[in-house]
Amino acid sequence: MRRNDVDLLVNACDPDREGEAIFRRIIHHAGVNKPTRRLWVASLEEEAIRQALAAMKPEGDYRGLADSAMIRAKADWLIDMNASRAYSLVYNTRFTVGRVQTPTLAMIVERDRQIESHKPTPFWKVVAPMGSWTLTGTHLENHGTAEALLEIVNQPDFAFGIYAVKRHRQHDAPPRLYDLTNLQKDMSKLHGLTAAHTLTALQSLYEQRLTTYPRTDSRFITHDDLDALRKLTNGDRLASGFLDPAVRPAQPRLELTVNDAKVTGHTAILPTLQASRETLGQLGDDERLVLTRVVRRMWEAVADDHVHDVTLVVANIDPDYDESHPNLLRISEADSRFTSCSDQTISLGWKGIEPTKTQEHDGGEDEEDAPAGNLIPVNLATGANAMPMPRGGARLVEGKIKPPKPYTEATLLAAMEHASRLLDDAGLKAALDDDESHSGGIGMPATRADVIEKLIRSAYVERKGKQLRSTEQGRNLINVVALRLKDVALTAEMEQVLSDVEHGNADPTQTESRFRAFAAGIPADAQSTAKPELVQARRSRVTESFGPCPRCGQPVVKTGKVWQCSTNKREKQPDGTWKDAGGCGWKLFSTIAGKTLTDANARRFLADGRIRLKGFISKAGRKFDAMLILDKEGGARFKFNDK
Repeated sequence: MRRNDVDLLVNACDPDREGEAIFRRIIHHAGVNKPTRRLWVASLEEEAIRQALAAMKPEGDYRGLADSAMIRAKADWLIDMNASRAYSLVYNTRFTVGRVQTPTLAMIVERDRQIESHKPTPFWKVVAPMGSWTLTGTHLENHGTAEALLEIVNQPDFAFGIYAVKRHRQHDAPPRLYDLTNLQKDMSKLHGLTAAHTLTALQSLYEQRLTTYPRTDSRFITHDDLDALRKLTNGDRLASGFLDPAVRPAQPRLELTVNDAKVTGHTAILPTLQASRETLGQLGDDERLVLTRVVRRMWEAVADDHVHDVTLVVANIDPDYDESHPNLLRISEADSRFTSCSDQTISLGWKGIEPTKTQEHDGGEDEEDAPAGNLIPVNLATGANAMPMPRGGARLVEGKIKPPKPYTEATLLAAMEHASRLLDDAGLKAALDDDESHSGGIGMPATRADVIEKLIRSAYVERKGKQLRSTEQGRNLINVVALRLKDVALTAEMEQVLSDVEHGNADPTQTESRFRAFAAGIPADAQSTAKPELVQARRSRVTESFGPCPRCGQPVVKTGKVWQCSTNKREKQPDGTWKDAGGCGWKLFSTIAGKTLTDANARRFLADGRIRLKGFISKAGRKFDAMLILDKEGGARFKFNDK
């Protein structure tokens, strides 16, 4: 950039706010002040790049975007640093507060509180067999009313009056291509992969040129990318070994994946032509699962609709039924409503591509009662009468209103992506959903997985199987931190004012001063609202967990320059030496063969079980690179010739 023969610079960073910030920082650091133009292009196809090169604008036209990026970065740093230190000092413990992290933790804490405070209310419903199908009554909270209704339905001469029969053929359009967040959600549902492991696997696939750029929040491609997609769907290269050839769409509908307006920084995630059946055998387990899912989603996105016939029946007690029956007086019209639904597949379409897909249930209390193979007669019509078969075969089913389900990584990622649902203000909702120059929701696709991992490392959240549950330390933080710092409205308000800066509707200096003033006021607010009972209760310092111990599963903590199992105990001997006095004994020393491991290395090592590092020094003094493998006995061991 400083060379005399260079008279023009081109900013070809990502076409979004963060891309603009990266370029400006580089130029500022280099001290270069030369004419600059902006290449604004999302597609990596040659013709699209040529057109963008011909249409470049002066970099000065993007000053508002750069200002908003710088203000956002400074505001986050100032707010997070001041809040973390202030609450840590006030409560004598280690508290970490973040604009994205803390509202995310608040979601988990609130969900756990709802679960804990839930009182299981019993209900009863009458289920009546109708031969090849079943009618199910509404939930009745009064047991006496439910028994009275059951007695009526089991009378020898009883008949239902069919109030409505609604039949329609439903066409379910294919899903969109993957962005990072939706891929992480599906990998969690289908295979139990954490968001961090999915990102790691996808990043590895990208570096091997088997998939496109991973950190994207777009689910479409541009018109310029159609030829590339056409090549991907031609032939058997990305069909054989990835899916059953019989379910492959005969005429892929490529146009369903195109929306230029919805592609800002990067296009949706796709496989590349380098991917094939042969490459699957050379990949690790996570990489193989992720690549297979990416390929299958490509085929799903261009496949035929899933076509199915849906029938809904609504029935009541026949109005001509004997009105003298004494129990009729106890039954309201609403209480006597029965329903039945059947769903018959006509054409699997895109749903046939994933053969073993298992959907997470939504937590409805009727899941176990949905009759398999419910076949409603084709000649059943509105106004008809229908008698239970066999007569007297209706039964009473008891259930309880269930609490909301704990968050999983999939549902938490969805909550972060659609955090605007927690807001009432329409303007703030729009600001948080606006993804023109930033990712919608809270956090960015590339950072959401790290936010979850950081909450776990900070001992605010713990994994219980697939569930994410708040800890006592996490609930304590949410109890004491100011409402504004744990509310997604802070991000929404920030995005609203940053959008004004970007479009020239707000002064950058005044906007930055506004955030500085807010950050400066945090310590005094934390001190003035301190809760003495929590200050007294939280004298001990919580040690950060770096991951699960490979030997016993308990948290690994850092003491001095050693990472070791938190169960380990040492006692000082009379001669001044220290001796192990308990615990599982697992340790990982920070220096191995002349290479010093960082905290980030240790976290990744414990999460993945292996890590490739450079800069080890042999006994002969030569540098070498190697793979470290987690060892339950010795902490770590080398594995060479591992690609």
